[in-house]
Amino acid sequence: MASVLDRLPHGGRVAVIRLRSLGDCVLTTPALDLLKRARPDLSIAVVVEDRFREIFEGNPDIETLLAPRARQVRAWAPQLALNLHGGGTSAWLTAVSGAKLRAGFGHFRYQPIYNVPLPRAQQVLGVERKVHTAEHLASAVFWLGVPPADIPRAKLFAAEMPSLPGPYAVIHPTASRPAKTWSAEGFAAVAAHLERAHGIEPLFVAGPGEDLETFRRWRRLTGARLSVIKSLLSNASFFIGNDSGPAHMAAAFGLPLVALFGSSDAEIWYPWKTTSEVIAAPPPLAALPLSRVLDALDRVLVHA
Repeated sequence: MASVLDRLPHGGRVAVIRLRSLGDCVLTTPALDLLKRARPDLSIAVVVEDRFREIFEGNPDIETLLAPRARQVRAWAPQLALNLHGGGTSAWLTAVSGAKLRAGFGHFRYQPIYNVPLPRAQQVLGVERKVHTAEHLASAVFWLGVPPADIPRAKLFAAEMPSLPGPYAVIHPTASRPAKTWSAEGFAAVAAHLERAHGIEPLFVAGPGEDLETFRRWRRLTGARLSVIKSLLSNASFFIGNDSGPAHMAAAFGLPLVALFGSSDAEIWYPWKTTSEVIAAPPPLAALPLSRVLDALDRVLVHA
């Protein structure tokens, strides 16, 4: 029986709907890599919100980026719409895309929209364990007809920019929820340890409106564009932070890193395919002892 990919014409168009969020967007890129390697003739568009489009910019696997607007998606005329998001907006965009083939996972809502149902990742991969998000997303393209293969590291592409004069570490001390956030005092102690024990300059980064005043002794960058964060990470020596999108960006550049997990499931969200240590602690994450973090940091830097 012909696979879905076999049914696409040479030079066919695929719209991959991945509206958000930061970590999910980063971890979609291995699936795009696999798809493009299997069918290099395909033109792939990613439908993504403007605030996350810079994650995909510069990626040679992608022909174009589309805003999540029905007119844009339909005008691009895909033969296959692959929904990797699953919410109401993405389902609507899939339905109005004009694509004859519309793929979505079986647990998504609005199932009548999809004429290519995707089974559980465990079924596709032949495992009965929790799967990482990168595995979950890659399972979709395997089901569509990509030959089974090792799932690669995420792919980000950064523009060159002036670097700091010496080795530096990017520290991301914030997170979306308090249950996912280690203490500011802990991150300050980590910064001092990086300087004293490893000769690495700390650079703190945070999103728009987030407060880094506690770390005013060191370089800070708040609210920078994702393209700037990509460039900073591409030249960094190390990353440490809470479980968050920037940790997945750091892993995509192959940085050695330490990721701190509170309420999130580390088996699903650990840094994909880079030298790392994950510290998972029960909430409140702020109670995590500094000694555990410093020990992990030293081990990663020794073996990096």
